[in-house]
Amino acid sequence: MAAEEAGNPSRYVQLTRDQDAPADEDILPGELNQPVPFPLLEERRRCCECGQELPESYEAPADEPWTTGICGCAEDAESCRTGLFCPCVLFGHNVEALREDIPWTTPCTCHAVCVEGGIALAILTVIFPGIDPSTSILIGEGLVFSWWLFATYTGIFRQQLQRTYHLKNSPCDPCLVHCCLHWCANCQEHRERKGRLADNNAHRITIVNPPPMQEMSVVGNHPSITPEDGAA
Repeated sequence: MAAEEAGNPSRYVQLTRDQDAPADEDILPGELNQPVPFPLLEERRRCCECGQELPESYEAPADEPWTTGICGCAEDAESCRTGLFCPCVLFGHNVEALREDIPWTTPCTCHAVCVEGGIALAILTVIFPGIDPSTSILIGEGLVFSWWLFATYTGIFRQQLQRTYHLKNSPCDPCLVHCCLHWCANCQEHRERKGRLADNNAHRITIVNPPPMQEMSVVGNHPSITPEDGAA
C-alpha cells in the first residue's frame, strides 16, 4: 500500500476471467496434479547395432536356431523317458513354464483325454471286430479331427515358446510339427526350455580380494611425538 501511494504500482495484479467457461470444462480437484510424460526421459528401445530408435510395434525377427534338433530326444534321457511313457506330464510342465497362470494339471488332463484316450479308443475299435464298419469309419474320422484340433492347441504353445526366445520355425510350422511329430516336438520344447533357463541362471562369480590390513602409527601421524614419548 505504501508503495502504491508513493507512485510505484505493485507488480502483483489480480487475474480475472473475461468470461465464464462452460460447466463441463471446469477443472476438477487433482486434475492439475497428473504426471506429465517426458519423451526424453522415457526408455526407448534401440537397435543394438546402429542405435536407431525402434517403434513400439517392432518385434525382433525369429531367426534364432534351436539348440537341439527335432530328433535329438536321446540327448536328454530323462525327458525322453517321460515324453515316451507319460507325454501328458511333460506337456503339462512345458505349458506351466510358459504360462504361470495355467497349472500343469490342466494341459496334462487335456493331453491325456485327447491323445492317450484317442489311442485307446482306436485300439479298442481295431480289437473288437463286431463293430459296424460305418461306425468304425465314423470313429476314425472323429479321431482324425480331434488329433488335428489338438495339434493346433499344442502348436499355439510352441509358437509362444518361439516368440519368447525368438526361435525360427524348425523344421516347419509349429502346428504341423505337432501334427506329424508330436512326441519329438514335446521333448524338443522341454530341452530348449531347460537349456535356456540354465543359461539364464548361470551367473559369473566375481572374486573380490579384501585390502591388506593397515596399522596406524601414532608417531607417524604426529611427527611432534617422539618414540620416547610414545613409549612413556
